[in-house]
Amino acid sequence: MQTDRRKFFALTGTAFGGLLVTGCTSSGTILASAAGSPFGALQPDPAGVLDLPPGFSYRVLSRLGDVMSDGDTVPDDADGMGCFDLGNGKLALVRNHELMPDGENGIAASPAFDTIQRSLIALPGGTTTIVLDAETLEVEQQYRSLAGTIRNCAGGITPWNSWLSCEENTVTVEEAGGRINQNHGYVFEVPADHVGLVDPVPLRAMGRFNHEAACVDPASGIVYMTEDRPDSVFYRFIPSVPGDLAQGGTLQALVIDGVSDTRNHGSAAMAVGQPHAGTWVTLDDVEAPEDDLRTRGAAMGAALFARGEGLWMGDGEMYFTATSGGAAEEGQIFRLRPNADGPDAIDLFYESPAASEYSFGDNIVVTPFGDLLVCEDQYGATVDNYLRGVTPAGEAYPFARIRLQTEPAGACFSPDGQTMFVNMYSPTMTLAITGPWPT
Repeated sequence: MQTDRRKFFALTGTAFGGLLVTGCTSSGTILASAAGSPFGALQPDPAGVLDLPPGFSYRVLSRLGDVMSDGDTVPDDADGMGCFDLGNGKLALVRNHELMPDGENGIAASPAFDTIQRSLIALPGGTTTIVLDAETLEVEQQYRSLAGTIRNCAGGITPWNSWLSCEENTVTVEEAGGRINQNHGYVFEVPADHVGLVDPVPLRAMGRFNHEAACVDPASGIVYMTEDRPDSVFYRFIPSVPGDLAQGGTLQALVIDGVSDTRNHGSAAMAVGQPHAGTWVTLDDVEAPEDDLRTRGAAMGAALFARGEGLWMGDGEMYFTATSGGAAEEGQIFRLRPNADGPDAIDLFYESPAASEYSFGDNIVVTPFGDLLVCEDQYGATVDNYLRGVTPAGEAYPFARIRLQTEPAGACFSPDGQTMFVNMYSPTMTLAITGPWPT
């Protein structure tokens, strides 16, 4: 059942309640060793999907082309994902699909935010929802839950049990030659307990840009957002009514004291572990017809990031990836600590020295045992992607190796911390990983 938003913020304001267990503390954390993964050497998967440490195993919950409960088939390009406790022993996985209009559709008929006018077929991006038995992990239902959007890449969970699905595409009606009837580049909200397709309402006040991920600070209701551009900025949205994003609010961009460019390309403007004060500038004209929010924000002093992607809220702090940041251009992880009584604190938590240690980190999750797990997203004709762990001490290690020529995406944990769910991007495959997780 869905938690009432206003009641949630009135009663808690400081915790996720019954949502994911994502405390970022050192309690129970295992440290990386010089030998590699602290979980042990990866074991080859006879099925050629995913190499895991000893004692860990996976099961496939959903595959591309599976017939779903609504008669449609599972779409391709599975990306960001969140896990939700529905109560009564049920879990829901809400899963993005990063599909473009010329991609696989998989929609028989649906209400839609936008359509390809010449055929009136709903645009293929959006979300699917998988309902599971929390104990057995058996799939009970699968269905389309959002349609009519484009290239839904990542997003984020909310404390009131909904998924924010983000479009990583800013195509306009004019640029598409009239084949679509709406501009794109928005955030959409999908309640985890909604059965069937939601009414696809763009949250326009949250800005129109190349959205990647989002997270909500439960202490304030403020939503933080990344942007996948080589010259991106980092955003926050202050809702007029915490928990009710459709009521509008204020969009801002992050200014870092003494640092205008965090990318460290050519010069190390930001050292690992050095805290900086973060303040915010307010943006106007947030629907940005020229797709220029980032450049206007930078002109006002907002700091630049190299492809902001994965973003996850921990215990009083959030972590986000910059996929191509750093001197080696292999990726960075930043940590932001919101402060209601003064400037926020931001630091460069990790920067990859080489592809062999960490390469193009994308989606990220704060684990129940305090480490980060990051989905690598290398690109090219041949890729060798891993699920990378990063300890609170900033030490990276390989947790799993993807044997398919694809990226992992959407890593998230069950409320009890005993199952990690993750997608194989293409062909779509959603896995449940169990094993001796630290407690």
